[in-house]
Amino acid sequence: MSVKFKVEGFREMEKALARLPRGTAKGVTRRVVKKVLEPVRDTADSYSGAFNVAITSRLSPRQSGLARGDRGPSLVSMYVGPVTQDGSHAPHAHLIEFGTAPRFHKSGKYVGAVSPDPFMRPAWDMHKGQMLEELGRLMWVEIEKTVARAAAKAAREAAR
Repeated sequence: MSVKFKVEGFREMEKALARLPRGTAKGVTRRVVKKVLEPVRDTADSYSGAFNVAITSRLSPRQSGLARGDRGPSLVSMYVGPVTQDGSHAPHAHLIEFGTAPRFHKSGKYVGAVSPDPFMRPAWDMHKGQMLEELGRLMWVEIEKTVARAAAKAAREAAR
């Protein structure tokens, strides 16, 4: 299934971010992306009984190796996914999300199967349509706030 959409205003947004210091632009982007991903996190968290769902930029070493292509020239990479109760990554969450085939010991003894109980995919599907629009709107609001804070700081320093 393919989805077509037209995006306007992101080139201007990229130029506005480029005018900010790199660290400030990363902070702006991180705050906005985290806010946009919150509905996905909340929905997935409500569907998942065994895991908490978190938004993070940190991955486990295994996940980091798998996500090498995500970290190209982008300013910020954020992920939403399951974590255990103590906040560490949940390496077995995919077994709940996708289920398992029937499993057997070498002796032939049947040891069970896990039926799929998706929690991330339905949450993503529910919110993916509105995320891009929300990202654009919130990004402009955050850029304007950041520019206003920088101007106020410059005015305070000039008054000294």
